[in-house]
Amino acid sequence: MRRSILILFSALGMLSAAAQAPDSLPVYAPEMDAPPSADWLVEPVKAQAAVYRSADGKDLILWNGLVKRVFRLQPNVACTEFKNLVSGEQLLRAVKPEARVTLDGRTCRVGGLYGQSQNAYLLPEWVDGFTAGPGDFLFQDFEVKPLAPRIHWKRNRWASQTADPAGKELVFRYRHPSESLRQVELQVHYEIYDGLPLLCKWLSIRVIHGNISTPLRIGRVVNEILAAVEEESAVVGKPERMKKPHGLYIESNYCFNNAMRAEISDQTTHWLIDSSYTSQVNYDYNTPCLLEVFPESGPGIDLGPGETFESVRTWELLSDSYDRERNGLARRRMYRTVAPWTTQNPIFMHLVSTDPVTVRAAIDQCVATGYEMVILSFGSGLDMEDTSEANILKFRQLADYAHSRGVGLGGYSLFSSRRISDADDVIDPATGLPDKAAFFGHAPCLGSRWGLGYLARLKKFFSETGFDIFENDGPYPGDVCASTVHPGHRDLADSQWRQFELQKGLYRWLNERGVYINAPDWYFLDGTHKIAMGYREVNFSLPREEQIILNRQHVFDGTWEKTPSMGWMFVPLTEYQGGGKAATIEPLHEHLDVYRTLMMQNYGAGAQACYRGPRLYDTDDTRRTVKEVIDWYKRYRDILNSDIIHLRRPDGRDWDGILHVNPALREKGFLLLFNPLKVPITRRLRIPLYYTGLTGNARLLGDDGKESTLEPDREFEVEFEAVIPAGGMRWWVIGSR
Repeated sequence: MRRSILILFSALGMLSAAAQAPDSLPVYAPEMDAPPSADWLVEPVKAQAAVYRSADGKDLILWNGLVKRVFRLQPNVACTEFKNLVSGEQLLRAVKPEARVTLDGRTCRVGGLYGQSQNAYLLPEWVDGFTAGPGDFLFQDFEVKPLAPRIHWKRNRWASQTADPAGKELVFRYRHPSESLRQVELQVHYEIYDGLPLLCKWLSIRVIHGNISTPLRIGRVVNEILAAVEEESAVVGKPERMKKPHGLYIESNYCFNNAMRAEISDQTTHWLIDSSYTSQVNYDYNTPCLLEVFPESGPGIDLGPGETFESVRTWELLSDSYDRERNGLARRRMYRTVAPWTTQNPIFMHLVSTDPVTVRAAIDQCVATGYEMVILSFGSGLDMEDTSEANILKFRQLADYAHSRGVGLGGYSLFSSRRISDADDVIDPATGLPDKAAFFGHAPCLGSRWGLGYLARLKKFFSETGFDIFENDGPYPGDVCASTVHPGHRDLADSQWRQFELQKGLYRWLNERGVYINAPDWYFLDGTHKIAMGYREVNFSLPREEQIILNRQHVFDGTWEKTPSMGWMFVPLTEYQGGGKAATIEPLHEHLDVYRTLMMQNYGAGAQACYRGPRLYDTDDTRRTVKEVIDWYKRYRDILNSDIIHLRRPDGRDWDGILHVNPALREKGFLLLFNPLKVPITRRLRIPLYYTGLTGNARLLGDDGKESTLEPDREFEVEFEAVIPAGGMRWWVIGSR
């Protein structure tokens, strides 16, 4: 078997220096198909991710004890099994190509086997009879290596996760048999991670010969194709009205549209119909059971000799439940694993002035209360595009002062919703004019001369001032641009891809310098740290009492998929978009109860808020209150930044609450209950403790110092009586007995 594979490699060209043969890998044992003995969301998984070979040497197997993905190597690479080992569910029903690419206008399949006539299910004994496609990219060799960090993030502040993900990367190399594409080396990459049922897949293309006369045009790149098992049996129905397969959550690093949610922001996941599946129940073959992953626009780039293109990266998280909370917990674990920088969660305020005296006073107030960062807010007068010597000097001195006091300093920059010039704004492909072609009306093209200068000026400003935080207002929606003279892109075809790469490049550069990034869209997987929790800005011009309930609703709703550290909230200390005195907290000492309530419910959820105003306190009483809340938050910081179990959504009619859980901590849980009513209430509640990891009696220590011991029932729930004061809150720390 090894000799026949090496002959195949030799027929296609030189073996890679890193090439491996199947018999260099350990043999997969049948007992490895057994489900894990413990819940991976509660107990650490002991098994480590690895690549195995089948006993007959025909297959490679990606495995980590939770997920199994099998690839046949001959006569071409094809995925023949994709199994959730937790549920035992098989996700594949048919063989498809590994990828599909369009190069110089020619569409080619990558890998894949042909000959399967029944597409409702796949039997292993069928695979030996399948054949390779004569015009497809053919498997050359493979390599297995440890995971390498995608971003060398700087660990310079508190974070709940400090380690980069561990696991393995499997790389399949391909070459094309035709003379016209022999200069192209194509690689399909898979990553598998320790401890969770997650894979990542992407594709890279490299022009390896220098004797081509024109660059290679990269058209559509489909980096994943899966014939998934359908979710429902419907004799009639259109795909848009039918359920999509639930067992596989897909997320790529090509997300935008200002939705503050990954699914809505995603630009690459396409659930299509599969007309080759002729035994499906749907009479018109309309079942959405074929997954293809690709951006709608682009890449459209040109690739020269020695250059490499990388596709979007697609993370595939396997689900074993329809439960919303469990699926959310799995996704939050994914973010903590593959984007650990998102677990940083500095305590910051939004300052509305750049007057040096005011800035230094705010920094001093941060030191006095325990705040860690100052963001020079929109409307403060900060202009990071001004790289004059005087401006750089002013803000470097302020940053130096902040650093001398142990505080970070940063600021806000507007990109979208502004007009630069006809030469620099995005050009509407329909009209050829900069006539409100952008998602938010007018906006500059990041690939224009001005846009490239904007990036350069920001980098200069951060390099020379030592700023620690960047809040970017745009670009938001992946605007396309029909200009043919912008230096940062060629034309319409590559405009979105090039702009997006420029933007992500800035975020990666900042992240690796230790700059904390509040970004406008879903760029977590390329280095950003925080996005809006999800709110309507005009809500902050409503009366304070309404903001209290709305604030808790936004946090409750925004943490089903996001971790607490991934979303920011907002508290208008001074007037914001109207509302007058009834909407603001200033003077702070006159509304101290509201100020404290908003801080407690934000910090209690682990959510940082933009406390926007000229100061954090105005009297000694206010200072003591702010410091008391921050001290409380820091005391319980680890558990308050842990996952949230959603107990009851705020509605103003009765109690609401959340439960933080973390089996790895001494404090296994942290319960917060709120009473929006004007009278005290007593409620007998059932609290779910399953995800705390507690199996014996639970110890509850209340904010009043009283301790109780409760025994969970067979559903891992405890029942206890809670007394919550009028308009107030209560909290309990939960640990083992």
